[in-house]
Amino acid sequence: MTAALPAVGAIATAAVPAAKRTAAKWLALLFSLATLVLAIVVLVRFDPGGDRYQLTESHAWIADFGVRYELGVDGIGVALVALTALLIPFIILAGWHDADPLETGSSRWRPTQGFFALILAVEAMVILSFEATDVFLFYIFFEAMLIPMYFLIGGFGDRAHEHGEKAAATQRSYAAVKFLLYNLVGGLIMLAAVIGLYVVAGNFSLTEIAEARANGTLDMATNTERWLFLGFFFAFAVKAPLWPLHTWLPNAMQESTAPVAVLITAVVDKVGTFAMLRFCLQLFPEASKWATPAILVLALISIIYGALLAVGQRDIKRLVAYASISHFGFIIMGIFAMTSQGQSGATLYMINHGISTAALMLVAGFLISRRGSRLIADYGGVQKVAPVLAGTFLIGSLATLSLPGLAPFVSEFLVLVGTFTRYPVIGIIATFGIVLAALYTLVLYQRTMTGPVKPEVSAMPDLRVRELVVVAPLVVLLIFLGVYPKPVTQIIDPAVKQTMSDVQKKDPQPEVEAAK
Repeated sequence: MTAALPAVGAIATAAVPAAKRTAAKWLALLFSLATLVLAIVVLVRFDPGGDRYQLTESHAWIADFGVRYELGVDGIGVALVALTALLIPFIILAGWHDADPLETGSSRWRPTQGFFALILAVEAMVILSFEATDVFLFYIFFEAMLIPMYFLIGGFGDRAHEHGEKAAATQRSYAAVKFLLYNLVGGLIMLAAVIGLYVVAGNFSLTEIAEARANGTLDMATNTERWLFLGFFFAFAVKAPLWPLHTWLPNAMQESTAPVAVLITAVVDKVGTFAMLRFCLQLFPEASKWATPAILVLALISIIYGALLAVGQRDIKRLVAYASISHFGFIIMGIFAMTSQGQSGATLYMINHGISTAALMLVAGFLISRRGSRLIADYGGVQKVAPVLAGTFLIGSLATLSLPGLAPFVSEFLVLVGTFTRYPVIGIIATFGIVLAALYTLVLYQRTMTGPVKPEVSAMPDLRVRELVVVAPLVVLLIFLGVYPKPVTQIIDPAVKQTMSDVQKKDPQPEVEAAK
């Protein structure tokens, strides 16, 4: 039902007559708010101490191949469903005018209804991906969400382009095709692994296969398990994105509108890291442990590489994109550290990164729409003419560098502690990512918000009411979860313990010198 509402909303919004653009916007917003209410109900009904998968449903679908429409949520899934439902109304509000006609009297008409319908379609598919407990069903929605995302990137790109509309259209097309091809290749490799899993297990049910693996009735050959694991992991690493499969993300975020950029990195990309926890570790525990050293090295490279490239960026959106690559490195490192602190931190990081990236990128989008440029050098002294905009931009920036007292700090700290207890060298090197994060975020703020007021920004208006409605709740959440993360951790921790049990790992015991 949680996914049905945005799916119906997408159809209803697309069906609104072309002349009723405002009606389409309000309809999409109402469906997104209704989905949020339903997600809250699901969150309240979920019992962290109850069964692993709750609020389940199962219906026959393709009976000849054992495919079922099976849904259910664990603590990790229900938290990410809530995050998705929370962010979509803000994305819609922030993009309220992003699909309006390019200019008064322009012959080029941008289908407003299609823009908001596509956002709701992505929401429905992402939620179904978080809820699916049939592997083939998950695969369908994992791939299907690429279609609306392709059109959102290629058809509704950023208007702030220094080389004109024709060049902008070319760059949007390139970014959309690159996004699609990278993810399709990953999806095709995963499809081969899904078929291989069916050949080995005889069905697609996640719960049945995991139970059979746990009780020993399904014994995969070592090489078979490793190849299947690699097929799944490759697709998830592309979606995440993990170095060196990350190169589609900077292009996609740069050419997208700010709300669509948030949809990519705060919502869609979380499916990749979520699936590593749900499918890789649960279905292939031995192969997951076998691949852990290599994956930790790749995650560490992502952390440092993403942060280093963020330092040198001239484009605001590309800077946030490379910062996200660094943050996803922390998430993947926490998952494969194979400690309860690391995996709890990684799951909490998914939530906190979604909120902090949304806050920073949406405020950056408001800034870019006012100036008409994504280049950092085109700004200066904004805090003197738009202090509220600058203040919210500062909070988003400080959250990105994981300042204590803001939500990402707690999750990043848990990831580093969980990694250090088992892999101290990896944990120590990863801390340099924090130093680099402080460098690129503070330099970004200094160059755009402080210093002399540039003539081009001297008349820049401050945040409007609609924009404050978007940003203020995200800022409140960043502060609240930074001070009191318990409401989230008490939901995800039991699911993390079950995942640790799947891979038969226990936390390392601290070495305490015996008392003399």
